[in-house]
Amino acid sequence: MPKGSEFMSERRPRTVGLLGAGVIGGGWAARFVLNGVDVQLLGRSPGTTERVRQMLVNARRAYQRLTPVPLPAEGALTFVDSVADAVRGVELVQESVPERLGLKQQLLAAVSRVAAPETLICSSTSGLRPSLLQVEMDQPERLIVAHPFNPVYLVPLVELCAGQSTAPETLLRAAEIYRSVGMHPLVLRKEVDGFIANRLQEAVWREALWMVHDDLATVQEVDDVVRYSFGLRRAIMGPIQTYRIAIPETSARRSMERWGPALKLPWTKLIEVPELTDAFLDKLAEQSDSQAENLTIPELERKRDDCLVAVLQGLRAQGCGAGETLARWEQRLLDRGPQLINGTGPLRMPTRQIPSDWLDGSGQITESRSLQLCGIATDNLLSYIGVDGGYRSNVGSYYTVETHLSHLRDLYVGDQVQVLTQVLGADDRRLQLFHVLMRKGDEGPAATGEQMLVHVEASSGRSGPVQGKVREHLLKLARLHAELPRPDRAGASIRLG
Repeated sequence: MPKGSEFMSERRPRTVGLLGAGVIGGGWAARFVLNGVDVQLLGRSPGTTERVRQMLVNARRAYQRLTPVPLPAEGALTFVDSVADAVRGVELVQESVPERLGLKQQLLAAVSRVAAPETLICSSTSGLRPSLLQVEMDQPERLIVAHPFNPVYLVPLVELCAGQSTAPETLLRAAEIYRSVGMHPLVLRKEVDGFIANRLQEAVWREALWMVHDDLATVQEVDDVVRYSFGLRRAIMGPIQTYRIAIPETSARRSMERWGPALKLPWTKLIEVPELTDAFLDKLAEQSDSQAENLTIPELERKRDDCLVAVLQGLRAQGCGAGETLARWEQRLLDRGPQLINGTGPLRMPTRQIPSDWLDGSGQITESRSLQLCGIATDNLLSYIGVDGGYRSNVGSYYTVETHLSHLRDLYVGDQVQVLTQVLGADDRRLQLFHVLMRKGDEGPAATGEQMLVHVEASSGRSGPVQGKVREHLLKLARLHAELPRPDRAGASIRLG
């Protein structure tokens, strides 16, 4: 097997311990479990089990829409009753209890006394400096802040902040783990209250509260201003780059000089906060309830997730921002690689469930989704033989020049589908593949797909020979598959009568 899949398996932890099962702790549980990591979760509040399991349901639903790439087998979710049970045998502990310094210090100190010496200890605090969290710990060098954003299973950013006693290798190890589960770790240069994102986010929130407090705008109007204007840009570029291109200046310095005087105008309240009187809280609640249009919290969460999925997919298509993180996560899933059946048979792609948005008006899977499954199976095979980012940049890759798809059985929402891939032929430039889409429990295929691919050189953009280890892996696989029976529908064409 090529090195790619081995690389990621070394970084992804087998087991993590989670302390706290609220919105953040439950989100961490979903993020890790759906990436194949076992979770030992401590949460003492009533309803913990049901709340976390429902969050896992929401995350599965979102992931089905987010990516067509099959996920690894889910990790086990175990609810435990003590700190010792939560941290036993884990590689990382993630603390997500309420934002009270004394509570966190006491809990993290207890963790440091019972966790193995090599265990990473991370806090999800949204604003407390890690040096304050380290004061009562044994081995404080292994603690960092790893601040995520809700919903943790979809939003990729995690801010990593070291304390005064944190060892540099702790940050490196943590960053590798978070990348392995599809996140974008950002290491802060200096320790600061509130970190980066919340300091920016809360400045806008304070001003929004003043707008509503002073009757300059309603809750709906404030949120609409963000959603319909600069909020759209924020997924693509941040506030500084936005102002950089807002006027036709070729120099970034000149652009900032032209905008700078506006910052001296008395437009905002900045750090002042309106008093949260009963009357003001009633105003906020009434307007916020009206804005929600009678949707329940679970309904609002699903709507939020669906919209985040759409934005992430759009950014992925453009190779921009969080879309790049999504693409890298998908590639890591592919790099874990399919397996040969019984050591010599077709390549077997992991099973995935058909989500509802894959269906047409008649309730059946669309042709484009069947083709997409074949395409993912092809990507799996290319990863298996070693076509990775380095090979694509330096040598080239394979491109499909012809596809033949046959529909044999209908597929519906919830069906478990697996793709088996066989190499029908290969030489230095061409690769012929045959895919069989199998529904779990069926004896015969639901569909088949046959593809012809050509190897294209990165330098010239023209057909050229496959090279190096990729060639060796491909020809070895082709020899193995040449001994298999030829599929019945291989080479089939459209016929009338």
